[in-house]
This record gives sequence, structure tokens and C-alpha cells, in this order.
Amino acid sequence: MSKELKLGYSTGYWSAGPPKGALEGVKEAERLGFDSVWTAEAYGSDALSPLAWWGSQTEKVRLGTSIMQMNARTPTAAAMAAITMDHLSNGRFILGLGVSGPQVVEGWYGQAYGKPLARTREYVEIVRSVIRRDKPIEHHGEFYDLPYTKSDGRGLGKPLKSTVHPLRNEIPIFLGAEGPKNVALSAEICDGWLPLFFSPKEDGFYRKCLNEGFAKSGESNKADRFEVATTILIVPGDDVEKCADMVRPFLALYAGGMGARGANFHFEVFARMGYEDVALKVQNLYLAGKKDEAAAAIPLAVVEDVALVGPPDKIKGELDRWKETCITTFLVSGPPMVLPLYADLIKG
Repeated sequence: MSKELKLGYSTGYWSAGPPKGALEGVKEAERLGFDSVWTAEAYGSDALSPLAWWGSQTEKVRLGTSIMQMNARTPTAAAMAAITMDHLSNGRFILGLGVSGPQVVEGWYGQAYGKPLARTREYVEIVRSVIRRDKPIEHHGEFYDLPYTKSDGRGLGKPLKSTVHPLRNEIPIFLGAEGPKNVALSAEICDGWLPLFFSPKEDGFYRKCLNEGFAKSGESNKADRFEVATTILIVPGDDVEKCADMVRPFLALYAGGMGARGANFHFEVFARMGYEDVALKVQNLYLAGKKDEAAAAIPLAVVEDVALVGPPDKIKGELDRWKETCITTFLVSGPPMVLPLYADLIKG
């Protein structure tokens, strides 16, 4: 994996409306020499519209989705969006994909969640085929049938090829993944991995997963070009505990409330890190509606494993262990005025 450490700016999710200062943050990120800008989607705003809108105000930064949910679009629709965005940005688009979780897939999109790994493999295969545009699309798999051949169809479909010639016949695809098999899949079939709640102490575990994927990819030097772009929460301040309090509600939401009991992939990340007892307590409190207590139950050690909090000198010292990991890009977020500090801490 390339170790030229890069910086990315994540605008994050929307709440009631567009994040305040997002466009200014995007412009500041480009001015500071950031490599990329990223948008997200859950079950509110979509990732593509703001990326196109804000990205039109930039010239150099790469533009990525972190993540575009696969169940929100068919593979061909995702490929169409990627081709379109790549043209509009003059070859700066990164297609970040992810399966999301069963609550969103089945509750919001009304689709079955089963077999996410197999579905991802088919999805990426079709997207790549559309973008290559070397032949009409014909795919008959377990999840996608192109052209449609089932008995309830009209039988009039025919293999089609994109009317638009892609600007690039290979657009980078990154995969949002947390479980070991999904992380390995990202290394096998994609160009990058988008972790969430990465911890430096788990670097060896993740490198093993990635190496398993590289070995199956059929590309001898894939690790040399593969990217790992992780969100990292940075909260500078004199009082470490108060800084950690800014992170705890976010961790409680994901470990405790994002997903159902027994089907929360974020919970499993913290359990693998050795914090299963903490995660269980947080989950029980969160699902009981005691969100503040759930956040308060997260020890400082957990926060410091996945985030950087406290005085700038403390943060700068702790960054050394992050820089020794498989990470190639740090994705930071926040108002425009904090980006120079983040850039100085990480790149300085």
C-alpha cells in the first residue's frame, strides 16, 4: 500500500439540512492541498447531488462517495452515475460503495439483506463492466439478471451498452467494510477500503485480511496501489475528558443504536477490539432510550483507540502510531477554520 500520506475532507451526513459551512470547507480543503472530498448518505440526503454541487466549485481534489448504498441503485444506475460524475469532474471521481445494514436495507429500501458479500461481488462486477464499455451488458447471477429473463417479464430486454463513452474505462471503486471477510473482499475486487472506527492496535488484523484479498485478486502488485481512507475524529483541546465527551455520543450511536441487537456490525468492531463488555452495556442503555448514559459509559481508553483527543502536542505524538498502519488517507471533518490545524497536525 502506498504510504504517501494523504488528507481527505468528509462533509458527513446531513441532519435537518446541508451541513453548515460545507462548501467553504470543501474550498478550504482544496486550498490546503487535500487530496479528496467525500459525501455520505444514509436515509436522508443522497451522496451524489451534494458531491456534484460542491465539487463543481473545485478543480483538483478527487471527489468520493463514502458511501453510496448499493441497495439505493441498481449496478447499472451506479455505473451511470460514476461515468457522469467522472466526466463532470474531469476524471476526479471515486465510487465508494457499501451494503449498509439490514435496518436500512430492509426498512428504507424494502429489499432483502441476505448474502451481502456475494451481492457486493456481483454488483462491482457489473459496474466495472459498464464502465469498461467493451461489450453489451449480460449478467445472469443470483441477484442481478441482465437482460431480465424471469417468467414475469416481457422477454423483450436485450443486452445494452452505455450510450456515453466513459472518460476513464477504469474508475476507482472503494468499499466500505468492517467485517474481516468484507475487508478482504475490498482488497480482492476494489481499489480501496473505507474503514470506520479504525484502531491502530488492530492494524495487524486488518493487514492480514487485506493480504488475503490481494492474494485472490490475481494482481501481483495490487498492494502497492491500494488505498485505505479512514475517517478519523480529531477534537483538540486542553481538557482530554471534555474532548472525549464530544466523541462519546457518536460512538454510542454506532455501537449501541445503529442496527438491531445481534445485527450491528459496528458493535462487532468494538467487540473485536476487546471492548465487548463496554459495547454490551452501551447497547443495552441505548436501546432502552438512555442515550446520555450510554455515551457516559464509554471509557476514555475506547475513545483514544479510535479518535485523537486532547492538546495538540498529545495528538501529534499519538499520530505516530496511526501513520505506521495500513492507512493511506486520513478523512477529517469539521468547520473550515479547523482544517489548517488538522493539516499541520497530520502532515506537519
